[in-house]
Amino acid sequence: MVTKIRKGAKTSAQAADASSGSSPLQGLVKESAQQIWLAGLGAFSKAQDQGGKVFEALVREGVALQKKTQSVAEDKLQEATSRMASMATDISSKASGQWDKLEGIFEERVNRALKKLGVPAAADVGRLVERIDALQRSVDRLGGKAAPARKAAARAPAKKAAPRRAAAKKA
Repeated sequence: MVTKIRKGAKTSAQAADASSGSSPLQGLVKESAQQIWLAGLGAFSKAQDQGGKVFEALVREGVALQKKTQSVAEDKLQEATSRMASMATDISSKASGQWDKLEGIFEERVNRALKKLGVPAAADVGRLVERIDALQRSVDRLGGKAAPARKAAARAPAKKAAPRRAAAKKA
């Protein structure tokens, strides 16, 4: 492949060898070495000529690969973000449920403590107000003076509440 010798034709190396008295094998080796050297010089020259083109092609391939990896990374980031948002929503709803339970327990305990202390609940006060209003209407129908009676009824619980507070302060 490196060298083909035609019958009857001598290369310049063989002619030089023949004149110097060297063997034909040595001439073939020298000829092969010469051709290898020339092939290397040709490859070097071609690499210099096309080196810029090869470099540009490598840069284009690098840019394409970078875009592809950025796209994949952005997809993964978006997927992770949506997972985190979903988890945050789940945790928030669970925490909200726990706060509602805690609030219910707190209200129940406060109501029990107030009941033990003798403080009327809001519903009890509402029923008393309704009864007072009904009594007021009855008194108005009978023709009596409602204003002094209502003021007295409103003041009476306030007088009872004061001694309880005083007793609580002494204890």
